[in-house]
Amino acid sequence: MRTRTVVLALAFLLIGAIAGSMIGPPPAGATSRDMIQLQSQVAQLIQGQQDMRSALDTQGATLRTLVQQSLDGVNTLNTQMGSLQKAVQEVQANTGSRIDTMTTQTQGVSDNLQDVQARVAKMAQQLSDMQGLLQSIDAKVSGGASPAGAPATGTPLPNGAANPAAPGSSQNNAMPGATPNPASSNAPGMAPISADTLYQNALRDFTGGNYDLSRQEFSDYIQHFPDNDLAGNAQFYLGELDYAQGNFKGAISGYNSVLQNYPHSFKLAASLLKRAYAELELGMKSTAIRDLREVERRFPGSDESRRAQARLHELGASSSSRPAH
Repeated sequence: MRTRTVVLALAFLLIGAIAGSMIGPPPAGATSRDMIQLQSQVAQLIQGQQDMRSALDTQGATLRTLVQQSLDGVNTLNTQMGSLQKAVQEVQANTGSRIDTMTTQTQGVSDNLQDVQARVAKMAQQLSDMQGLLQSIDAKVSGGASPAGAPATGTPLPNGAANPAAPGSSQNNAMPGATPNPASSNAPGMAPISADTLYQNALRDFTGGNYDLSRQEFSDYIQHFPDNDLAGNAQFYLGELDYAQGNFKGAISGYNSVLQNYPHSFKLAASLLKRAYAELELGMKSTAIRDLREVERRFPGSDESRRAQARLHELGASSSSRPAH
């Protein structure tokens, strides 16, 4: 038992010595070198951290500058795009207005040409009638000439009978070649103004912007000359007057009157086209597209057909000549 206790005591002493040697402070030289090395590593870490922070700050500043430049570029581009879009809209508006003005002027010129053609036809008819009248007068003069040896004009005949050719004779009240009284040839109930003059006045007032007077004159033309070739034109311009004044429903009614009541009018294609324009103004897009396609189908190759095709393209709709995709 005693031996065992001694052995245990020696074992504890040995273990304490070993632990003391391990826990005990190292030599002073080794400690100094470790501290210096540790301080150097800490300094390097601090310097690396500072360098990294400086690099990050530099890169962040550069990135912020680039982002700001990009934002400035985007803002500038947006401003330029807005200006460009506004310019395009103004050009489109001005172009549309100019096209409408040119269309109105072209219609006026076309109507003037039609009116001139009608006048030429009337003048030709009047010339033919005048030639027939002159031939009739010549025939009467030739048939009523005094035979050879007859007494001269104004010479009294035997027994005091008056010469039938004498100026005071009742048979010679109208001298050959005398101009007949125009009033005697006027048909009763005619308007106090000619169709040509009334139409020209109405068209001039329309192009001059005197809409109220032009409306009255075109209405008078239809009332007094309903069978004239230009009656359909007058009805078309009544629709145009409503369109110009923003009364698109009234304009559609006027164009419908041309299409229904004047099947041989010069303005059928224009009436159908302008009806489609008025329907677009009222938001009737599907109906307007149908009318625009009808213009292309019924009047191929005309100016109205080309304008209808252009408007269909603006609306993103296919024309009647090609199927929709």
